[in-house]
Amino acid sequence: MTTQVIVLNGGSSSGKSGIARCLQAVLPDPWLAFGIDGLIEAMPASMQTSDGGIEFAPDGEVVVGGAFRELEAAWIEGIAAMARAGARVVIDEVFLGGAASQQRWRQALRGLSVLWVGVRCESAVAAGREVARGDRVAGMAEAQAEVVHRGVLYDLEVDTTHTESMDCARAIAAHVRSGAVGSAAR
Repeated sequence: MTTQVIVLNGGSSSGKSGIARCLQAVLPDPWLAFGIDGLIEAMPASMQTSDGGIEFAPDGEVVVGGAFRELEAAWIEGIAAMARAGARVVIDEVFLGGAASQQRWRQALRGLSVLWVGVRCESAVAAGREVARGDRVAGMAEAQAEVVHRGVLYDLEVDTTHTESMDCARAIAAHVRSGAVGSAAR
């Protein structure tokens, strides 16, 4: 069974989006890329001011409420449906809840061949990227660097601290091309 879905999990500014773009360039066949940032951007602005939405605290903590979780669940199921319909998908995620977040995706992706990839980056390096980007709340990268990996099982891990996105993507693509089927979250 060939890989149908690649899930990239890592903290803010760890390099997931860059790896996703590079994967699209190096993998055979077209792959769609979807990220949690796209979901947040698709939500109405009121979701960032309501108790049930998503809050970005001044210290970088991210708090999500019930209304956010409902929309997120629909988004996850929609991406899973695209994969079931034959699309190859790269998911750029931040598992704020660690293993519980992976479990939500695992449920939605059941029956599909999934490669679970941990994207690590030293918190100081990610924090520097966060400042350079200018579109993140200061502290998110440091707050998320380790918590997103707690209890999460991976088939493969990459570290962008000193490795470029393209090299990480090539390592992931080699795993996909080898025909090895992901098993971390079964």
